[in-house]
Amino acid sequence: MDRRIGGVFLHAGRWRLLVAALLAWPAMSVAQDMPRTAGLSLRQAFEAAWARQPEAAALEARREAAQAERRAAQAFTPEPPALEVLARTDQVTRDRGVREQEVGISLPLWLPGEKARSGALAEAESRVVETQLQAARLRLAGAVREAYWEWVRARLEVDRATDQVNNARRLAVDVAARFKAGDLARSDQHLADGAVAAAEAGRAQATAAALRAEQEIRALIGAQGLASRLAPLPAPSPVPEPEPPAGLENDKAVRDHPAVEDLLTRAEAADRAAALAVVRSRANPDLTLIGGRARDGFGEPFGQSVTLAMRIPFGGTDRYRARVARARADATELQVQAALETQRVAVAQSAAGQRIESARLQVAAAERRALLANESRAFFDRSFRLGETDLPGRLRVEAEAVEAQRQAALSRLELAAIISERRQALGLLPE
Repeated sequence: MDRRIGGVFLHAGRWRLLVAALLAWPAMSVAQDMPRTAGLSLRQAFEAAWARQPEAAALEARREAAQAERRAAQAFTPEPPALEVLARTDQVTRDRGVREQEVGISLPLWLPGEKARSGALAEAESRVVETQLQAARLRLAGAVREAYWEWVRARLEVDRATDQVNNARRLAVDVAARFKAGDLARSDQHLADGAVAAAEAGRAQATAAALRAEQEIRALIGAQGLASRLAPLPAPSPVPEPEPPAGLENDKAVRDHPAVEDLLTRAEAADRAAALAVVRSRANPDLTLIGGRARDGFGEPFGQSVTLAMRIPFGGTDRYRARVARARADATELQVQAALETQRVAVAQSAAGQRIESARLQVAAAERRALLANESRAFFDRSFRLGETDLPGRLRVEAEAVEAQRQAALSRLELAAIISERRQALGLLPE
């Protein structure tokens, strides 16, 4: 069915094109880059999120514990010495003057090889504290990066939808004026008002998505120090992260990745724990030195005595074998996990580099498309003013230019997000 606009009959297909063009006519600001508001940066979001993590709160205590373990492994004895005091008398029975006093000290002894292996284990566990810290920071950085760039995308869509609403309202005002002048039909007025309603619905949907994205980032970084619980967070400041130096994708970069390094360090610590469990086949022996004095009755002199005793526990029990087996199982499991994580990180690093090249090509193509669309818009604008192009054709070119500009902005944002993902794959924190 054809429709009439200002004396011009439009085919149904061109009528639908006019409706789509009215809905897709946002203001020129969509052609700009990502939002340029100075607000919350990715680095600030990460630091705020890390300050709330339990790993950050417990860091100093874990370091102190690791240092204490190292000092304990360097001690002269595996456990503190024990003081032994003995007193014997018959004063409460026959009271013949029998007296005996003994004072001794008991020294636990290291098992053969135990001290060296305890020191090696303490050193490994001290490194585990640091590698676990870096791995936890990187895991958090990944979560913050994902939520942050999703938030930026949502804010960009809100800006686009707001521009659509403003432009649709301007069009509605213009159509209303031309309708009063008799240049357009009442159906055109209804069409313009419907475009305003559709644009407002689109903005409401984009706003809801932006609020969800904001809640995701708020759950990570909290509100304290940044904004009140009820007030919105500062707008994102989507400054792209610097690209990593070239040539980082190699075997050393994979081994130095915090996730791989953490598993390798934990596997080393588990292996040393298994080696220590092997030498701890029994409880530690004790060396006891006792000095005493005693008499058998009144009038007899006290005699002096020195006693040297050694206690050697038996070993080789099922409990010992179970302890060794568990330690070896833990070491094997962590070694396998480290191998799998090494492969995963290597693949992720390679894929991230390829995605960046693809994203650059997309940005170049999108910017080229936007440039050509802007030039076409200028040509058709002059043609429309001269009466050589009808309104649907002018709106079609305008809609194409606006969509091209939007895609260029989104492609630049996507490139920034992919650079962030590549830094994550390389184990680099936000800057």
